[in-house]
Amino acid sequence: MPFIDLKSQYAALKTSIDARIQRVLDHGQYIMGPEVKELETALAARVGVKHCITVASGTEALLIALMSLDLQPGDEVITTPFTFAATAETIVLAGLKPVFVDIEPDSCNIDVSKIRAAITPRTKAIMPVSLYGQVADMDEINALGLPVIEDAAQSFGASYWAPQSLRSGPQGALPALGRPGGGHKVRQSCGLSTWGATSFFPSKPLGCYGDGGALFTDDDALAQAAREIRVHGQSQRYTHTRLGVGGRMDTLQCAVVLGKLERFDWEIERRLAIGERYQRLLAELPLQRLAVRQDRDCVWAQFTVMVDERAKVQAALNAAGIPTAIHYPKPLHRQPAYAQDVSMPQAERAAERVISLPMSADLTEAQQDQVVQALMQALE
Repeated sequence: MPFIDLKSQYAALKTSIDARIQRVLDHGQYIMGPEVKELETALAARVGVKHCITVASGTEALLIALMSLDLQPGDEVITTPFTFAATAETIVLAGLKPVFVDIEPDSCNIDVSKIRAAITPRTKAIMPVSLYGQVADMDEINALGLPVIEDAAQSFGASYWAPQSLRSGPQGALPALGRPGGGHKVRQSCGLSTWGATSFFPSKPLGCYGDGGALFTDDDALAQAAREIRVHGQSQRYTHTRLGVGGRMDTLQCAVVLGKLERFDWEIERRLAIGERYQRLLAELPLQRLAVRQDRDCVWAQFTVMVDERAKVQAALNAAGIPTAIHYPKPLHRQPAYAQDVSMPQAERAAERVISLPMSADLTEAQQDQVVQALMQALE
């Protein structure tokens, strides 16, 4: 059983993807070819923002977003310690200081109630992570009045809709499949703040066949800055108006993503359905399921649960032929490159207990049942 079934996805989209790749090979515009603009237009429309700028990776997306804000060396950016290293890495590469805020114990997203206490006169931005495919509390984070960069590497396609008043209800309830009624505006991950930054790494909900990423904003000036930064700071050829990077997404990868967009709506609905079924099947097992808030959904870039005696459980699953992964085994404030003498008890506890199970839009019910049965036996 594959952990992420990219082969079945390609088989379903082979004709379209092959044709789009061949078109690029025929016209030969491998850098900034027509597929780049075509993809940017399609993605901006999907997210509901004015600007999409494709870039070389999700990491480059975060770095370029930070560079566009014209922050000063030593300025602080608040973020979560429970994420992939790229989140803090880009902050440091931009000459800034990551300030870690602990996570919610049930969702593993940044705990917005702890952010205000971490703000100092040097705080210039907030970078929440939409972990595992569910956006963080973006309305409350935006209300703090600082530029916000949503690290949406795992959440492209996720939705966020209800007014804040709904958050007074029970936490962790499963959302209904589909979209809410009652006139609530459905907003998309990547279109919720100053910048949205996503990744098209192959394992992501919308992936290419290499590295790629994209930035999203409604701000004309920031979009122009990002377009210049991704081509070495050029406002026009050989006129370098700002510090930049080599951050373009190549045409072939844009063609792959365009091919995958053809069934992306179906894949999102499948992810929602598979995630809901996992939650239901696992409800009685001695483990902790991630909470999905009532005012959003989760596209389950990883289907992650928390268990005690993780090493024992993981070994039993592997022996049963069930691949697993750990996202993430050590929080960033305990990583040598980003170590800080701070206590983040929820992130530290999550790092000891999280385990990710097979998840993709092509996961069958039979495969899912096999995972659940093996997990049940592993937990006995």
